[in-house]
Amino acid sequence: MIQINYDLTPASLQPALNQLFQLSGEKIHRLQNRWNSAHGTPVFTVKGEYTSRGWTEWTQGFQFGAALYQYEVTRDEAFLDIGRRNTVDFMASHITHIGVHDHGFNNISTYGNLLRLMRDGFIPLNPWEKNFYELALKTTGAVQASRWTELTPELGYIYSFNGPHSLFADTIRSLRALAVSHKLGHKLMGEMDRPISLLGRLLQHAETTARYAVYYGEGRDTYDIRGRTAHESIFNVNDGAYRCPNSQQGYSPFSTWMRGLAWILCGYSEEIEFLESLSEEELASHGGKDKVIARFLRVVEAVADFYLQYTPTDGIPYWDTGAPGLAHMGNYLDRPAEPYNEHEPVDSSAAAIAAQGLLRLGAYLKRSLQGEKGAYYYQAGLTVAQTLFQEPYLSTDPKHEGLLLHSIYHRPNGWDYIPPERKIPCGEASMWGDYHARELGVLIHRAAAGLGEPRFFDILFT
Repeated sequence: MIQINYDLTPASLQPALNQLFQLSGEKIHRLQNRWNSAHGTPVFTVKGEYTSRGWTEWTQGFQFGAALYQYEVTRDEAFLDIGRRNTVDFMASHITHIGVHDHGFNNISTYGNLLRLMRDGFIPLNPWEKNFYELALKTTGAVQASRWTELTPELGYIYSFNGPHSLFADTIRSLRALAVSHKLGHKLMGEMDRPISLLGRLLQHAETTARYAVYYGEGRDTYDIRGRTAHESIFNVNDGAYRCPNSQQGYSPFSTWMRGLAWILCGYSEEIEFLESLSEEELASHGGKDKVIARFLRVVEAVADFYLQYTPTDGIPYWDTGAPGLAHMGNYLDRPAEPYNEHEPVDSSAAAIAAQGLLRLGAYLKRSLQGEKGAYYYQAGLTVAQTLFQEPYLSTDPKHEGLLLHSIYHRPNGWDYIPPERKIPCGEASMWGDYHARELGVLIHRAAAGLGEPRFFDILFT
């Protein structure tokens, strides 16, 4: 279980952030100068060099979005040029990609960051450039929402690349695409010019995920532990019936793949901020603002509590709670994680994603006058960040292209590199882990400066 450090503050982590972004800038330049886009999208490192994996191109937005976060912190316009130029050159196909559930990853990280930076004054306001980003964001939200399986008139979900029967936990993070598009006043147009509410689909997807991907300790099955999550939920598309849990990247349907849980923790926490920005009128037909936020809060507190309980003392989880090698590691939850052990890998990328969720959840609870509970989650997020922003997780080797070490991609498929002298994957980085380490760093950096959370869906210009 995590040992929370209540003495940490965002300001106290500033020296670590300075080192993080110093190393980050060097690695962005190194990859930018070496990578040939004809080789596809960089996904994860092998022997310290980024490689591609032609499964789905879901990480390209992280590659270019990383440069935009680097610019936000350092104000070095070379990174703005990298992020903006590559967004224009390479991201258009992602806007209209009908075959994936990844729009919130690719397009919010690029077009969303660019619009946010312009809104916040980091980029000069240019009406045509602003319109370009807005059009991209309107479109990506609608295209993502069109990948839809309806279960009942009240329930449905954005289906995964496995097909219409498949709901992934990851996709909760793609709801940010629908949120931004909705705030820009956009609608998905259906047959007979029927307008389809992006807010409605966002809420239906979130409810379906909450109902079937998350457990609450209420006896749903033998493995119903509060906060446990299933990576994939399977439905009969003929009648809309739920059939079973499954797992694509975890060990089993009845254990918790920790990155899947982290996506839920981060996704619902950010969407609560989105719900805060909506009027009572917008949510009246969905049960009212208080009821909707309470539903999201029930989900995110459950998975946050599970994460804190089933993660080692320093906040870095092993890749899956049911991974069989953990049985050989004794009381592994009562000591810091061991990335170089001989049995099961840790996943630092899950920690980077979860830490952001913990910070956002804690900040919301503080705003809601639940200071003690808010501090509990917020300080947990800072505790995880403190661990990530130092060795052995922070990559200080200038020859290594990754920023956050000991990330895991797909353990069941054996895609992660195992060094010759080791028995498990370790020492490598992923594009999503590096991106979310930077996003976590920006979140803490902005908190230290009193700037608040970077909110993509707050698109009002002042």
